[in-house]
Amino acid sequence: MRQHPRTPARTRRVLGALLLVSAAAFGSVGAASPGAPSPAGQPRGLDQVIPAPSSVEAGGAPYRLTGDTRIRVTGGKGAQGVGGYLAGLLRPATGLDLPLTGRGGGDGIRLELSPGARELGDEGYRLTSGRSAVTITARKSAGLFHGVQTLRQLLPTAVERRTAQRGPWLVAGGTIEDVPRYAHRAVMLDVSRHFFTVDQVKRYIDQAAMYKINKLHLHLSDDQGWRIAVDSWPRLAEYGGSTQVGGGEGGHYTKDQYRDLVAYAASRQLQVIPEIDMPGHTNAALASYAELNCDGVAPPLYTGTEVGFSSLCAGKDVTYDFVDDVIREIAELTPGDTIHIGGDEAHSTSHEDYTAFMDKVQPVVAKYGKKVYGWHQLAGATPAKGATLQYWGYDATGAQERQQVVDAAKNGAKVVLSPADRAYLDMKYTEDTPLGLSWAGLVEVRRSYDWDPGSYLEGLPAEAVAGVEAPLWTETLSTSDHLEYMAFPRLPGIAELGWSSAESHDWEAYRQRLAAEGPRWDELGIDYYKSPQVPWPSS
Repeated sequence: MRQHPRTPARTRRVLGALLLVSAAAFGSVGAASPGAPSPAGQPRGLDQVIPAPSSVEAGGAPYRLTGDTRIRVTGGKGAQGVGGYLAGLLRPATGLDLPLTGRGGGDGIRLELSPGARELGDEGYRLTSGRSAVTITARKSAGLFHGVQTLRQLLPTAVERRTAQRGPWLVAGGTIEDVPRYAHRAVMLDVSRHFFTVDQVKRYIDQAAMYKINKLHLHLSDDQGWRIAVDSWPRLAEYGGSTQVGGGEGGHYTKDQYRDLVAYAASRQLQVIPEIDMPGHTNAALASYAELNCDGVAPPLYTGTEVGFSSLCAGKDVTYDFVDDVIREIAELTPGDTIHIGGDEAHSTSHEDYTAFMDKVQPVVAKYGKKVYGWHQLAGATPAKGATLQYWGYDATGAQERQQVVDAAKNGAKVVLSPADRAYLDMKYTEDTPLGLSWAGLVEVRRSYDWDPGSYLEGLPAEAVAGVEAPLWTETLSTSDHLEYMAFPRLPGIAELGWSSAESHDWEAYRQRLAAEGPRWDELGIDYYKSPQVPWPSS
């Protein structure tokens, strides 16, 4: 396959030393004007973060981190975990001790869990900054964590470095109160077309968490590879996971590795949603076990990129023994409440067999205590009660297919929006993009951002929209640099569509905020696409 022609890891930018300001001047330091980059020595405006906050009241003296700053955590174990994470972020670059303490006080960085703050919901937070303290209040630990990501963006981008830098470390004065628009804000990573290691997935989790993404959909099986160990059917991973697109060695996660990924994601407030795609996209399974094929003959392993040619045998009892075993073992490993059962591009399965298959498989998901999540083609069968459909249609999707999704939603299904010509992060930016595909069209940064999930699918009830998800398919992607180049700068825009209100949507303002993130990505070594639609700071 083609390799990325750019430098694999972007050379870190050497920023000029930030000017120190005297303590007497701190009261007069203000936030930069909206839409403008913050000058050296001044804090970033409270309204300049991504995703756009629900409400901002700017004003007053900024807060300055000093050698006396403590991180004060109150409210229990959840707050302590977030406090430890924050300290790990801030200590290397600031060179400050930032000791954690459970003792309350009026100074420092204060992380407060407040169960009574119902107005903040499960993920919202309130950040208040002034001369003596920065206080983040939330009802649950997820809200504290999201507040910490906002605090991170408010500090100079040099805070991302892993060696001590000169300050000042200022946070603009004022108050942010922030709650998400949608509860489902996800990224999907395809580890089946090309396999990605635990460390590579963790890196992607960290990048997504910066923008308040709260779900990681892992595409664990496809024609090219089966990526999770299943004790009752061991050849799935051992043989079915032994290759990938182009014929590389592939790989799979042991159960312990998968548990580690799930726990790591949870520490970043992401819920893992595992996907076992069926009845199509199953060649790796069919190659591993001949009895899963209608003719009893196992096909060879597949390393190409065509779709729609494989199918589990809907008429065999062993198929449902297989499905039951796989879902049972995946459910045991996954604390989240959802399992994705795929269901797309089953072109080799008749409509009658597809419907019969889904009628038998969906109750298995419920049997093991999980909710059904599937691609929107599940609407062509009968979605189970409480099911969520992931809509990946685009401009060329027919009216009948769209209407099926709308009808399913009117009958109680929830819908997650992942339109391929907006949210698919593997689509090329331009014709010259060296990676990715273009079957859904070219998707530059503005096109990826400039749509409204609440009104995208005509006739879809607003209350049926569960949120958004940005899939990253990996037919042409095989390294972390590849993932980053396709995800950034589009991923933050999808994150904002999921978090921020429709009223806050403004491309011109967003592109300024997005540009300010470029130096942060440089510091983090993220190999992003410098879209000409974004006014990136000059080097």
